Amino acid sequence: MHERSSVGELAARLRTELERYSVGEKLPSSRALVERLQVSPVTVSRAIAVLVGEGVVVSRPGAGVFRAAPRATTAAPRDFSWQEVALSAEAGQPPSRSTDASGVLAALAVPPPDVIDLNSGYLHPSLQPERALAAALARAGRRPGAWERPPVDGLTELRAWFARDIGGDIATSDVLIAAGGQSALTTALRSLVAPGAPVLVESPTYPGILAVARAAGLRPVPVPVDGDGVRTDLLADAFAATRARAFVCQPLFQNPTGAVLSPERRREVLRIARAAGAFVIEDDFARRLVHADAPALPLPLAADDPDGVVVHVRSLTKAASPSLRVSALTARGPALERLRAVQAVDSFFVPRPLQETALELVGSPAWARQLRELATALRDRRRAAATALRRTLPDSLPPQLPYGGYHLWLRLPDGRDELALTAAALRAGVAVTAGRPYFAAEAPAPHLRISYACAPGPAQVTEGVERLTRAYGETAG
Repeated sequence: MHERSSVGELAARLRTELERYSVGEKLPSSRALVERLQVSPVTVSRAIAVLVGEGVVVSRPGAGVFRAAPRATTAAPRDFSWQEVALSAEAGQPPSRSTDASGVLAALAVPPPDVIDLNSGYLHPSLQPERALAAALARAGRRPGAWERPPVDGLTELRAWFARDIGGDIATSDVLIAAGGQSALTTALRSLVAPGAPVLVESPTYPGILAVARAAGLRPVPVPVDGDGVRTDLLADAFAATRARAFVCQPLFQNPTGAVLSPERRREVLRIARAAGAFVIEDDFARRLVHADAPALPLPLAADDPDGVVVHVRSLTKAASPSLRVSALTARGPALERLRAVQAVDSFFVPRPLQETALELVGSPAWARQLRELATALRDRRRAAATALRRTLPDSLPPQLPYGGYHLWLRLPDGRDELALTAAALRAGVAVTAGRPYFAAEAPAPHLRISYACAPGPAQVTEGVERLTRAYGETAG
């Protein structure tokens, strides 16, 4: 059993056993729990920490762990109604800054241990280079000046590595280090688009982009995507109709469709944006999630952009660990200065130990090995998911399966209630994602997204699809 799942199970077991204890009564020692339950001391310590955080036990160093008294309830309910006015009354500010984080929070939700996770966009712990990360962190901590303040733009060596990784004629001076891809997207949109203005987005698109845009007071305008990426004929129309100054796209293994922008459309996207006097914010999140059987990948749009049209985002998080929140934000000209200013105001800089750890990781032989092993693992999981779906729900699969990324975009029959299906799937023991949050406007059809990155292995992916199929049958009609 993996350590992280056993922590949750032990916490649940101890929570149940607490009913036998009176308030203030001491629980068995950690050593006794280790011997009785056959778990590691680390697992016991982490499970106790979970219960302390919930307030159901109290830990007293040197004395032990005791059942806590129930939290006192407030006699009168608290009145937060005044906040409705405070958060809504923006005199002279027409754009709303209300944030719908439901799509983001759904992607970050951790299902119970008995549920197969086909929802998360992060790697299962068995796919993360945990030993390499631990070694990199240890080496980083021994570097001279590891806890000193880093340059605002980021460590020069790390910026240079990202510049080489992106390719083309990107220079070190074009790169800013940001705290993960979501933070980089936030900085880009807040820097380049005025509040209340439109911003063009792919349809469907990653819900985090929509959440960022709306939180900044922007108006996301959808541009449809097909099997070759964004529809450039409609992109030109959207720029003409809205006079938008930015378009956010994922040209490689788009989330959620998996589409790769075709060579002809790559040229057209740059041409159309340049003619409109607009930026292309390129979210290159899946570059290091390519599968072992994929053909050669196209270069990023940023590598073929001499005029500073493209603002490029690339993160290490997806291919390494959810907690390695290090990314690169690349731009040229005055736009770079705007990005630097906004990022400095928002967060000052990315913590130096995290940057040093990232630099140690990507500079080690373990990084190349991680990418090779990850490419094979993602291929195997994709094949398992596709094989199971062809056997059970063949009409849901797209015509072309993506050779990168970590998800499949399933088309449901017209009239299907995707929310009812996701709820039934969860009851059946598998977490999947409804398609509605991926659309900036009305969804043209019901969809599901299934992710195979967070499942322990191909067998669990197959089992998850079979559970989904049972839920599908239960909700038919």
